[in-house]
Amino acid sequence: MDSDGAATLVLVSGERALDLGLKVIAKISGYADAAQAPKLFPIAPAIAIPKAISNAGLKASEIDFYEINEPFYVVSLTNQKLLGLSPEKLNVHGGAVSLGHPLGCSGARILVTLLGVLRQINGKYGVAGICNGGGGASALVLELM
Repeated sequence: MDSDGAATLVLVSGERALDLGLKVIAKISGYADAAQAPKLFPIAPAIAIPKAISNAGLKASEIDFYEINEPFYVVSLTNQKLLGLSPEKLNVHGGAVSLGHPLGCSGARILVTLLGVLRQINGKYGVAGICNGGGGASALVLELM
């Protein structure tokens, strides 16, 4: 099994996108990091995600879809339970176990998947969360434009 991967995302300010004539697909409305003991890394997204939602000035009820990276399936299941997420809102097209967990582009993969889900199912806000394996996690809130 080959798990190498690479990806590029282009992030620019809204002003710069207009200057370049680019169509803005989404904007980052909020983000957060969280950390705890390394052995608890699988549940770190459940700490970072509510912080990111709060930093975006939103409530969890306003989030349409979630993508949580899963180096193994228990990560998404545990975070789903801890966050009280509906299975219909989490990893809609499958997670990293089914779609792939390529080293070097997991974050880009979950962001692009989340954007696709928001576009296909007419969502407005989505949250991406990922643990880093060392006890920490990052999360961000995307608003589809």
